[in-house]
Parts: sequence; C-alpha cells; structure tokens
Amino acid sequence: METDNSRLKIFTGNANPALAREIGAYLGVPLGSARVSHFSDGEISLAIDESVRGEDVFVIQPTCAPVNDNLMELLIMIDALRRASAWRITAVVPYYGYARQERKTRAREPVSAKLVANLITAAGADRVLTMDLHAAAIQGFFDIPVDHLTAVPILADYFTSKGLDRTVTVSPDLGGVTRARNFAERTGAEFAIIDKRRPAPNVAEIMNLIGDVQNKTVIMIDDLIDTAGTICLGARALLEHGAREVYACCTHPVLSGPARERLLASPLQEVVVCNTIPLLETGAMTKLRYLSVAPLLGEAIIRIHKNLSVSKLFD
Repeated sequence: METDNSRLKIFTGNANPALAREIGAYLGVPLGSARVSHFSDGEISLAIDESVRGEDVFVIQPTCAPVNDNLMELLIMIDALRRASAWRITAVVPYYGYARQERKTRAREPVSAKLVANLITAAGADRVLTMDLHAAAIQGFFDIPVDHLTAVPILADYFTSKGLDRTVTVSPDLGGVTRARNFAERTGAEFAIIDKRRPAPNVAEIMNLIGDVQNKTVIMIDDLIDTAGTICLGARALLEHGAREVYACCTHPVLSGPARERLLASPLQEVVVCNTIPLLETGAMTKLRYLSVAPLLGEAIIRIHKNLSVSKLFD
C-alpha cells in the first residue's frame, strides 16, 4: 500500500525528453533533476541530483533509436533510483524496443523481447507502463505488473473528427487484426485484412485482400511504421482493388531507412502517428500528422500513483 508521504516524481533520459516534459506539464509535476551524459569511451554517466528516498518514481524512456543507448540509460537510471531508496519505480516505456523478436521463427534465434524484460526487472523496476506492444503476449515475459495502454482511442477520435464517409479499417497483416477491429468499432467503419508475408526482415509481399474496399475510404492501422514497405505496398494494393483514397496511422513512427522517401512518394493521403518516439525533420514530411499520447500516459501515471484502475481509461 502507498505510504502517506510517497510523492510522485518523474525522471527521463535522452530518448524523448519532450514527451516527458509534456507529461509533467499535464500532471503539474516538474521533471526530476538528473544528468545523463557519456564518458569519452561512450559509457553512460548518470547522476540523480535530488533525493528520491521513499518516493513513487516514474522513469519515462522509450527504447527507440539509438536503441541500445536508450535501453542502457533506462536500466542505469532504474538502478540508480533503486540504490537511492525510491519507494516504487515504474518504467514508463512508450515504445518497447526489440518487441519484434518475441518468438523463435527459425532455429538458433534469440527471443530478445524476453531478454529486455529480464533486464528491466533485474535493474530494479517494480512495474512497467507501455503502449501498443508489437505482440500483447510480451506482457507475460515480465514477472512484475505491466500496464499495457493503446493509442487506438486517440487515433479513432482523430479520424472520427475528420467526418470521412464510407470508411473501411484495414489491418495490414493478420497480426494486427484485433487492433484494427477495435479501431473499426470505435469509428463505425467496416473491416478488411491484407494477407501479407515476409520473405525476409523489413521485406513485405502483399498476397490477398480479405474484404471489400471498392469505392470506399480506407484507413490502415498498425502498431508501428518502420521502413514503410508494408504500408506503401498496402496502399497501392488497396487502390488497385478500387479504394477511393487511403490513409494510414500507427502508434510508433520508427521511420528508419527509406521510410520517409517511401511515404512521400506513396499514394497515401495522410499518415497519422503518435509521439511515443521523437520525430525529427517533421517539416519535410508534408503527409505526417502528429498526435500526443501525453494526456493518456499522464492519466495512467496518476492512476498508478493513486492505486486506481488503469483499465477504466478505455471503458
């Protein structure tokens, strides 16, 4: 049970300080004083410059690119807070890196998502708050409580406000069917699925379309856009099947490699993403629309702090 004098404190590393500041502003809580830098050989140097003894501490740090640096910052900060006698430490990981390696698909492959879960737990985290895991089963990799949020309501509210008619929600692969169905229910849209296969990592091939998109407005939804191959191929396939126009949305804008060029050259009308990952050079991305998850994460943080239900956020 929470002690009477355990106060809420928020710390962040270098992964997404803008999101951390926005969450802090939403909660009316200033960011904790911490210095995260590097030694000359690249090792991470960290110092917590205020007392956290007996406090309820939340560390906001997505493990986005540079993934390994940001992951180590998270682990080292958790370790420092634990050794400084924080009452409870919650790792707020809006984007959980290595989530795409959550099972063995062939012999002698690692299950890196489980390894990262072990590392966060071993560092001293008491619970984890995250968003739209690539595979929901990753929650079971942790032996500590996990609160798994989704950005579907944020994305659904945005598209509902646009007043689009004759809409169809499309999952770009079979793995995202549940997410797309929830989005369709919230927006009152029809539902379809693209049957996709991956002959190699970051390579996608469209096989079949399950559902009717003829003369309709399509909204593709996924958990992340990495190289944008799946989304761009899907958009072209949907237009070939008679779609009137195609939009895309996701929670995590990884946007690595040729993603930006592909999206700009694609027939997509708009690409709607969330700020779980800091997005650079947004001015060049004329098709990109940025939505904030800070209010949702802020509400979840205050509910965890006050020992209230987090699932009520989605009722």
